[in-house]
Amino acid sequence: MINALGIVAGSGAALVGRRPIAARMQNILRTALGAALVWYGLKLTWLSINGSLRQVCQQFATVLLAMSLGRLLGRLLRLQRLSNRVGQYATRALAAPAAQPPFSAGFMLGTALFCAGPLAVLGAVQEGLDDLSPTLVVKALIDGLTAMSFVSTFGWSVLVSALPVLALEGALIRAAGWAGAWLRHSPFPLVDSIAATDGLLILSVAFIVLEVRKIAVADYLPSLALAPFLTWIFHK
Repeated sequence: MINALGIVAGSGAALVGRRPIAARMQNILRTALGAALVWYGLKLTWLSINGSLRQVCQQFATVLLAMSLGRLLGRLLRLQRLSNRVGQYATRALAAPAAQPPFSAGFMLGTALFCAGPLAVLGAVQEGLDDLSPTLVVKALIDGLTAMSFVSTFGWSVLVSALPVLALEGALIRAAGWAGAWLRHSPFPLVDSIAATDGLLILSVAFIVLEVRKIAVADYLPSLALAPFLTWIFHK
C-alpha cells in the first residue's frame, strides 16, 4: 500500500499542476535514498548472521554460495535481460511519445517500470518475513518521483499503474509470509539466511542508485530461494 500510495501521490501532484522536482534536488534525494539502502542492507545482513565465529563464517559462506548459484540460475532464466528490455521499452516510449498517447501507453509503461525493478521483490520478501520494510518506503519515494515526470507525457493513466503494483507486491508479501511461517518450524536458521541474502541484494541495488557500480541484481533473485535450501542441506 505504501508503494502504491507513493505512485498515486507523485501522479496526483503532477496532475494538479505541481512542477517536477528540479534535477539538482533529484540528485540530492537519490543520494539520500541510496545511502538509506546501504544502511538498511548492511543492517539486515548483520542482524541475520549471528552465533559463534564458526557459525557466522558458515552462514556467510552459505549466503555467498546461494548468491553465486542464484546468479547462474538467473542468467539461465535471463532475468536481467528481461529487466533490461523493460528499461529499453521505457526509453523508447519516452524518446518518441505520441501526440496524444492512448491510456494504455502510460498504464503499461508505469506497470512495467514499477513492477519489474528488483526492489519490488526484495522489499516484499522482507516485509513478508518480518514487518514493514524500509526498502518499500524508499521504492515508494523513487516511484513517486518517477510518476511525476511521466504524468506530463502520459497523463493520469500513470496513476492507475499503482493497482498492479499493489497486487504484485501484496501477493509477494503474502507468499513470503506463508513461507516464513513454515520455515520457522525448522531448528535451522532458514529465515535468517533469506534475510541476509536479501540485505546483500539491497546493498547491490544501493550501488546502482548511487551510480557506484552496475550490478545485474535481477539475475541474483533466485538466491532468495536457494539460501534456505542450502542452509538446510549444510545443517542436516
